[in-house]
Amino acid sequence: MITYFIMFLIPAFLAINNRILSNNVLWLILGIVYSMIIGLRFEIGGDWFAYLHHYVDMQYYTYQKVLLGEDQGYFLLNFIIYQLDFGIGTVNLVCAAIFMYGLITFARHEDNPWMVIAVAVPYTITVVSMGYTRQAVALGFVLWALVYLRQNKMLGFFILVILATTFHKSAVLMIGLGIFSNGGGKLLKMFAVGIIGFGVWDAFLSQYQDRLIQNYVTAQMQSSGAYIRTFMNLIPAIFLILYRKRWKELFNDFGFWFIIALLSIFSFAIVGFASTAVDRMALYLIPIQLVVWSRLAILMSHQFSMSMVNLAIITYYSLVLYVWLNFAAHAYLWVPYQNILFHDLW
Repeated sequence: MITYFIMFLIPAFLAINNRILSNNVLWLILGIVYSMIIGLRFEIGGDWFAYLHHYVDMQYYTYQKVLLGEDQGYFLLNFIIYQLDFGIGTVNLVCAAIFMYGLITFARHEDNPWMVIAVAVPYTITVVSMGYTRQAVALGFVLWALVYLRQNKMLGFFILVILATTFHKSAVLMIGLGIFSNGGGKLLKMFAVGIIGFGVWDAFLSQYQDRLIQNYVTAQMQSSGAYIRTFMNLIPAIFLILYRKRWKELFNDFGFWFIIALLSIFSFAIVGFASTAVDRMALYLIPIQLVVWSRLAILMSHQFSMSMVNLAIITYYSLVLYVWLNFAAHAYLWVPYQNILFHDLW
């Protein structure tokens, strides 16, 4: 358990005082260390053995079977690493590196980047990146893509979202958000999004649509903890709406994040119906936690001390981490933390 708290306390300490520390070497070290903790985990996470079976099954695959299957990016990575006989740890390490690169890239474009990392640790890093490997990579690409969207670099945004879709098909929904970027040309963007979205769906998802509908809608799959996870997106969404005037004064991306806020509120409202489907989609709404909490001290600076606001956020997320590790139904799959590098030493 101490590993998770160390991962949290380092960025938390820097976030309270809004230490920018934009040194590239420091960020590189953080990216490498966190990638190793995430990627070289041993028997950690609810799907660890399922992903191990995916890797072992590569002995029955060919390049053609991989490219004609689902989640081609993830299974191609498995296939190549299996052929090189580098092991499941290498697969997880590459996935962790992609996720961390996306997260750090996103964080470094915010005014309090360390708050982004601190907020990410209790759930986004601990649960998502260590539990849902394919979705974590997809989320990493999405976070990276949002930086391009913020800069109105639509081609980079679409390419990264398409790459995300090759790791988990649910990421295709993010393509539609391209029309909410800043600048004009909404009709042209809507047309481009429609064409690209249809192309991605036809190439990667159309053959699975019946199964997707059956699993996530008709069968009404239920996901334990979905209410809590969607609630965690709901709170920052409400803050964004409450401080919308200040947001518009200080930042130029209100339109995009307002849509994410509305989707967060909507997902919480409908989570009782097919909670697994809503839970999976809500993973791509997690960025609202990262951006709102990292900016809240600035938004409230005319009312409260920025350090006080940051301390309150850190306290809240420290409780989230403590409660999850001690009381979550599946926490036993994360505790105690084990790493491949040290497993044989014990």
